[in-house]
Amino acid sequence: MNLHALVAALAAAIVIPAAAQETYVFDPVHSQPIFEAPHLGFSTQRGSFGKVTGKVTLNRAAKTGTVDVTIDTTSIRTFDARLDTAAKGDKFFNVEKYPTMTFKSTNVIFDGDRVVGVNGDLTMLAVTKSVNLKVDNFKCGENPFNKKAMCGAEAWATIKRSEWGMTANLPFAPGDDIKITLPIEAYLE
Repeated sequence: MNLHALVAALAAAIVIPAAAQETYVFDPVHSQPIFEAPHLGFSTQRGSFGKVTGKVTLNRAAKTGTVDVTIDTTSIRTFDARLDTAAKGDKFFNVEKYPTMTFKSTNVIFDGDRVVGVNGDLTMLAVTKSVNLKVDNFKCGENPFNKKAMCGAEAWATIKRSEWGMTANLPFAPGDDIKITLPIEAYLE
């Protein structure tokens, strides 16, 4: 093998892995976290957070990736001003002291070319615990309107809020088991 062929082969070996990794940035309008909580055993109440940022890196060939999400807890919406005030207060999210919660992946789980789970650490109220997110409807393709490459999915888990120190009004309202759902649409960087 001559020197030019050797250099070309080494350059190709270096470039191929880098090209396989893709980075996607959350579209904040279409990636707003939702939560569901039982209310006094009678119904399920829902709310959301209006501000989220996040980034996903994927190497589908290697079946690896990372997920990094930051949720602005001050943007909580329950659709009732009284509940918003209570949720932002020191008995729940304490947004004055803890204006964000974060999720950082430790492992992305693939089934073939599809992401089906993400394990990671959820930090809320300065407490970090492991959470395993299930991922449904993972799909990548071109947005039909703006023609940009994107991926989308719905990630969710049920957590016990008491494990993060949020124990106000237990066991009544809201209950301890909280389902968190994050619909994700993210554009290729």
